[in-house]
Amino acid sequence: MLSYTRGPEAPLLEKTIPQVLAETVARFPDRDAVIVRHQNVRMTWRELARSVEQTARGLSGLGLQPGDRVGVWSANCIEWILLQYASAQAGVVLVNVNPAYRTHELRYVLGSSKIRALFLWERDARADYLQILRDSRNGGGLPLDHVILFGQELWNRMLARGVDVSPHALSPEDVANIQYTSGTTGAPKGVLLTHRNLLNNGALIALCLGADEHDRICIPVPLYHCFGCVIGTMAAVTSGAAMIVPSAQFDARATLEAVHAERATAIYGVPTMFIAELDHPEFASFDLTSLRKGVMAGSPCPIEIMKRVVSDMHCEGMTIAYGQTESSPVITMSRVDDSIELRVSTVGRAMPNTEVKIVSTGTGETVPLGEQGELCTRGYLVMKGYDGDPDATSEAVDSEGWLHTGDLAVMQPNGCFRMTGRSKDTIIRGGENIYPREIEEFLYTHPKVADVTVVGLPDARLGETVCAWIRLKNGSAATAEEFREFCRGKIAYFKIPQHIRFVDAFPMTVSGKIQKFRIRETEIRDRGLEQAAAIETA
Repeated sequence: MLSYTRGPEAPLLEKTIPQVLAETVARFPDRDAVIVRHQNVRMTWRELARSVEQTARGLSGLGLQPGDRVGVWSANCIEWILLQYASAQAGVVLVNVNPAYRTHELRYVLGSSKIRALFLWERDARADYLQILRDSRNGGGLPLDHVILFGQELWNRMLARGVDVSPHALSPEDVANIQYTSGTTGAPKGVLLTHRNLLNNGALIALCLGADEHDRICIPVPLYHCFGCVIGTMAAVTSGAAMIVPSAQFDARATLEAVHAERATAIYGVPTMFIAELDHPEFASFDLTSLRKGVMAGSPCPIEIMKRVVSDMHCEGMTIAYGQTESSPVITMSRVDDSIELRVSTVGRAMPNTEVKIVSTGTGETVPLGEQGELCTRGYLVMKGYDGDPDATSEAVDSEGWLHTGDLAVMQPNGCFRMTGRSKDTIIRGGENIYPREIEEFLYTHPKVADVTVVGLPDARLGETVCAWIRLKNGSAATAEEFREFCRGKIAYFKIPQHIRFVDAFPMTVSGKIQKFRIRETEIRDRGLEQAAAIETA
């Protein structure tokens, strides 16, 4: 028997985001839609729709036309959610900009996506975003027409000067969102996701989770990431569930307090978030008995953590989801009634209306059941492509429509999938995907670097951390801290190498290819990471 499966059939939505929002408002006008606790915002679906309409008019008042790009560079806030729904209503494309981006990354995304309007907070506890933007724009050449600061006169003026949204024929196949993900070539790629991609993935996640208008979902994950803006906001708008946003950035106490105060029935997070919540010194003071279920994704969950989430957080229906940005994102998911053992040892079964197969990395042929290969998927969930990069698109999606994930997996007789590795060099640190080539290319810009390679090391708390081996130019000397300082403010904090080793040479194959697995083995042995490595592969 070959490793191929198709998830159960379910009705697909052939609608746009504004259509589905209007239907949800009509069904549940006075039910809670969104609670943003750190901003003291509480809206029903009717109130949310009014604010979305006002925001869409504001976008139109800026002179933005259907197909134009609008960037949101911000931590979680009500404005982020308003812009997500409003941009879809105005026919403009929302570009998610990671708030951890610094000058190097921000300039690239602004130029690549051709954002015409960028929305942001001036600063927060982590960064002075306005100054980073100014530094990114040095040298010109960026097509940015509008910079709108949240919480200031520019935002209020935009809303006040709104005009009717120009009539336009909006299609489910239109691109609604661009999310950036890097590739092995180093340069980030803009993933084009349509209304059809986003709505259906959200709706089918809600179906598998059993979410409906009676649910209240606590969303501490970042909205710029597909976990927040698809598994979060799209699952909510298609089901009528309320969204509870506890804080701008993840805060364990604020999350526990939000569950307690708002009587959340579901909670999202990556394993490190649940660990932080469970280990919080005030954990026992919060009443979490309203919780029943949730979604955990981003990295493997240790079985003991899952047991504590089920027992101590009352989440008997905690599910595991697997996917990637290019698949909108969820490909496979466990179900609320699956055993704990299945939930921690596999990433569940194919989602409804989703084809999944395991193919040989050598021949591309579907492998027998139980044999390792690359996981591929096909269906409504596959991205429209990479923005402006048809060659990369054809490399990722073959002529028969199969998305090649680059992840290695085994399909079991019960139809569940066990992840066994990555054929690409992706590092997953606390739920953030990191691509070594991107960091390597940045480090090559340091004047002392002759050669560099980056690998991921196992970490008991974060899943993985970043390690760089650097060969300096002849006659050069440097310290690890010098390189970390070189990175600060230019690349996202989570990409900065935690471990740096200066070497004279790299382990190589006969053909001259760097053997990253040997570098990883050396680091695990020398740093005493064997126990973390054992957890990673369990």
